[in-house]
Amino acid sequence: MTEATIRVENVTKRYGETEAVRGVDLTMAPGECVAMVGHNGAGKSSLIKLMLGLTTPTSGRIRLLGGDPSSAAASHIRRQVGFLPENVAFHPNMTGRETLDFYARLKGAPRRDNDALFERVGLEPAAVKRRVGTYSKGMRQRLALAQALLGGPKVLFLDEPTTGLDPALRQSFYAIVAALRDAGTTVLLCSHALTELEGQADRVVVMNRGRKVADGSLATLRSLARLPVRIRLTLPTDDIADLARRVGEGAALTRLAGGVVELACANDDKVDLVRRIACDGPAVDDIEIVQPSLDEMYAHFLRREAAE
Repeated sequence: MTEATIRVENVTKRYGETEAVRGVDLTMAPGECVAMVGHNGAGKSSLIKLMLGLTTPTSGRIRLLGGDPSSAAASHIRRQVGFLPENVAFHPNMTGRETLDFYARLKGAPRRDNDALFERVGLEPAAVKRRVGTYSKGMRQRLALAQALLGGPKVLFLDEPTTGLDPALRQSFYAIVAALRDAGTTVLLCSHALTELEGQADRVVVMNRGRKVADGSLATLRSLARLPVRIRLTLPTDDIADLARRVGEGAALTRLAGGVVELACANDDKVDLVRRIACDGPAVDDIEIVQPSLDEMYAHFLRREAAE
């Protein structure tokens, strides 16, 4: 059995009377990418600080690469960990190269690899020579990613990593994450851009008020949430009444733009419903099945948590 790279066991963190993290269990394996989502104050950043060893649990236990990340003897663990914080701060008067050289020395990583890192994150040679104070938000974010990748980390924590990146650079970023995962790096990815995460993470962890309220693959979360699927039909005519007769009372119909009609139905009913639409009555031009999005499942789990 593969040893977990991250193991969080019934961890609680209190600041005075406030519980920032409440009884969280979490395990991550080598080569796994896990997305952690939640609104501001849900406990994501507090949990990352605990896993990094920047703070210690009030109760419970954390193991990172087999050791206690907050231990005074954990320097060998920290050298194998990369971290890209949400708010990046670099000295404005240092150049990009000077900045990465500085962090490489702190981490004990070979500076000869820095040029390859600059190329990997998309920082051009001319930009590397400029002072960081002249960088755009996107350029600073790319430099921060290069810093997180120093030394080829076995575990990578990424907090809102695509902030300030244009769509093309976001694609490049996720290609880097995929390559790291394929090479065996454990990646924990926090983001408010839920739509971006759907094709990137092996698992999604939903946090709310310091608690873990859901954990699983998208397929598992869809099964737990039991939200309706949507079937979108492009009709050759505007006869929605005929379609309503064909589908019966098991689905709700909504007219969208461009001659498209959307039906919502239980996931277990979708195959039978599509068969009836395709086989009975006039043909349709197109059929598309839309599964519940991560945004919808996230909202569902928060509503369920609030009702408990």
